[in-house]
Amino acid sequence: MRALVLSGGAGTRLRPLTHTSAKQLVPVANKPVLFYGLEAIAETGITEVGIVVGVDSAAEEIKEAVGDGSQFGLDVTFIPQDAPRGLAHAVLIARDFLGDEDFVMYLGDNFIVGGIKALVDEFRREQPAAQILLTQVPDPTQLGVAELDAYGKVIGLEEKPKQPKSDLALVGVYMFTPAIHEAVRKIKPSWRNELEITHAIQWLIDQGMDLRSTVISGYWKDTGNVADMLEVNRTILETLEPKVEGTVDDVSEIIGRVVIEAGATVTASRIVGPAIIGRGTTVADSYVGPFTSVEHDCRIVDSEIEFSIVEHDTSVEGVRRIEASLIGHHVQVTPAPRVPKAHRLVLGDHSRIQISS
Repeated sequence: MRALVLSGGAGTRLRPLTHTSAKQLVPVANKPVLFYGLEAIAETGITEVGIVVGVDSAAEEIKEAVGDGSQFGLDVTFIPQDAPRGLAHAVLIARDFLGDEDFVMYLGDNFIVGGIKALVDEFRREQPAAQILLTQVPDPTQLGVAELDAYGKVIGLEEKPKQPKSDLALVGVYMFTPAIHEAVRKIKPSWRNELEITHAIQWLIDQGMDLRSTVISGYWKDTGNVADMLEVNRTILETLEPKVEGTVDDVSEIIGRVVIEAGATVTASRIVGPAIIGRGTTVADSYVGPFTSVEHDCRIVDSEIEFSIVEHDTSVEGVRRIEASLIGHHVQVTPAPRVPKAHRLVLGDHSRIQISS
């Protein structure tokens, strides 16, 4: 069995960060979100992984970060996609890599707590033509949606419907037998001019093939926007085991589940967990609040920050109260220059005026 990881896409909902970086490499608790998916795949025993990437600078960044996959115990092959043409198109161009083996398709910006090993084991054991994961969502209009019959069997799929037939959305993990290869060749582009995987799965249903679905009750997020990134960061930070490998002076306070990585320095500061301070980072005369991750080689000086993600080589100095923020790498955040206050007056003779300064 193999795995196909999709790491292309423009990441429009995370702009401006994704103008210069891959959305799959935005860090969650100081580790790229893509890495969590690769680790989840490795846990299933799959070793052969194809990663679909674009043909831009973000693709090169992903290749550099992942390497040959050996850091995860994987053997990685990169598959270029000239433009985002839909999930089914990714399956189409990966045909040579996938061969005639069953495979897992994993969207590289998705996050599932607990991994996928049990689900893959079930698929291997039962061998349906395809297996999909579903979860209840408050707004299914932005996702692929499943329609179920009275017995809970999937009878139809829609991509981002205006009038959803259920609140069960497809999670970004799919399991397929080679039957899907014929399906992706049979379908035509949607109104978005993309080959939709929902259409390919619908083709399998229409052919009478066995489609299984599992409604997951655990935590799942598509980390496509800032709010979801911060929420996933919060979830992971809550699992931290406290650890101080860096230097913390006697007047600093470390409260709760806090990780201070090797080479980090904390002076005259208060850090309230769950939080993580990356290697080589300096925190001085500052407050770092709960659900904050600060990557390596940053400077947090005379500032307050909480419920935020700060990427590497960034400085925040002299800034009071940053929260619910996602700050990219190589960023400088400083106070705005103070503008002298002045009042411009034209007063008549014998005037009386009171000015609140």
